[in-house]
Amino acid sequence: MNYHTPVLLEEVLRQLQPRSGCLYVDGTLGGGGHAEAILRVSAPDGRVMGLDQDDEAIAASRGRLREFGARAQLVTANFSELRDVLAKLQVAGVDGVIFDLGVSSRQLDEPSRGFSFLRDGPLDMRMSKNASLTAREALAGESETELARIFFEYGEERRSRAIARRIVEQRKREPLETTAQLVRLIERVLGPKRGPVHPATRVFQALRIHVNRELDSLREGLAAATEVLNPAGRLVVISFHSLEDRIVKWHFRGTASLRVLTKKPVMAGEEECAANPRSRSAKLRAAEKI
Repeated sequence: MNYHTPVLLEEVLRQLQPRSGCLYVDGTLGGGGHAEAILRVSAPDGRVMGLDQDDEAIAASRGRLREFGARAQLVTANFSELRDVLAKLQVAGVDGVIFDLGVSSRQLDEPSRGFSFLRDGPLDMRMSKNASLTAREALAGESETELARIFFEYGEERRSRAIARRIVEQRKREPLETTAQLVRLIERVLGPKRGPVHPATRVFQALRIHVNRELDSLREGLAAATEVLNPAGRLVVISFHSLEDRIVKWHFRGTASLRVLTKKPVMAGEEECAANPRSRSAKLRAAEKI
C-alpha cells in the first residue's frame, strides 16, 4: 500500500532533472514516492539510493520499488551518514540529492510511534527505533530550564517557561507516559484549541526535533550532500518549518560551491494543498553544484 503522498513532486522533478545513466540519493525515503517518480523519469537505467533511519519505511518502500530491481538500492541510515554510506559502497559521487524533511503520514497515523497529539500513544517520537532517547525520557530527565529552551528554540513556543514549569510539577506526582497526558497538560496552560493550530503543535514539534537531533542532522546532511554531489549535480530540500528552512537557506547562500536555483522557496499551489493538506507548510529550495 502506498501510504505516502509525495509533496511538491512536480517541482522536485523540475529542479532535480533526473536523467538516465545518473545516480540520485533520496535521503529521506519515507514511503518511496519521490524515489519512484525519479526512477520512472530516469528510465531506462537511472538509479536511486534510498536512505531512511526507519526500518518500517525501508520495508514499505522495498515493496513499492520492487519493479525497478537493482536500479533501487535501499539503506537503513540517517541522511547525516551519507558520506559513510557512499564510502562503504565505493560510490565516488552522485548526480542529485533530495531531502524531504517532513514526518511521514504513516508515522503520524501510527499511535505507537507517539508523534501525533491527535492520537493517544506512548511518548516515543523516535524516527529510528534504535535511537536511545525517547520523548518520555526527555520530559522525565531534562531540567525545567532545558525544557523551556527546547520548547522555545525548537518549537517557537512563547509560553515555554510556563509549560516547562507545569511539566516539572506534574512529574513530581507521576511521570508523563502518553501523548494524551501531555496534551491535557498543555491545554491546562494554553487553553483548548480555538483556531486552526492545536495548542500542543509547537511542543510536540520541539520534542520530536530534540529527540531525533533533527537540526544537527540537517546541518550534517547538507554538508555531506554538497560534498558528494558531482559537478552540475543538484540538491533539493523540502522543509516544513522556519527553523529548517532558515538552515537550508543559509547553507545554500553561504556555500561557495553551490549556485542557488530558487531565489525564494517554492510552495504548493491551491490544488495540491486541497488534495494533500500536509503540503501547505512545505517550502522547497534547490541549488546546483558548481
